[in-house]
Amino acid sequence: MSCHKAIEADTEIPSDLKTVLVAAVILVDRDGRILLAQRPEGKPLAGLWEFPGGKVEPGETPERALIRELAEELDIKTAPSCLAPLSFASHSYPSFHLLMPVYICRVWEGTPKALEGQNLAWVTSDKLDHYEMPPADLPLIPFIKDWV
Repeated sequence: MSCHKAIEADTEIPSDLKTVLVAAVILVDRDGRILLAQRPEGKPLAGLWEFPGGKVEPGETPERALIRELAEELDIKTAPSCLAPLSFASHSYPSFHLLMPVYICRVWEGTPKALEGQNLAWVTSDKLDHYEMPPADLPLIPFIKDWV
């Protein structure tokens, strides 16, 4: 199979599939650990571990969405200048297509707290694949291991 044919097959999505823009951040502490949050019961993909973040609202940049989500979900503050673009994910779920810019952040104010009932875990990059994650996050793991 040629690379061109494989790319064509992966990019075909139903024309009525809505694209959802979500931003995520790899929070890295002074010890080089990464923060994961477990999706709480009652939410789609409950029980899976993910990088903090959330939907980008109309009129928001991904950076502003992350700043808002980090304050709402974890009670921490950061600035756009502390968010460095790292990668992105593009994944088709049955009911929507996810487009997710991913940033890395090593500077914030406060100590992350689970404000929405989610479990939190600080994980070294070599242990990321020990946590069950949403399909869109899985291709990011090798890339993160190379950068953190």
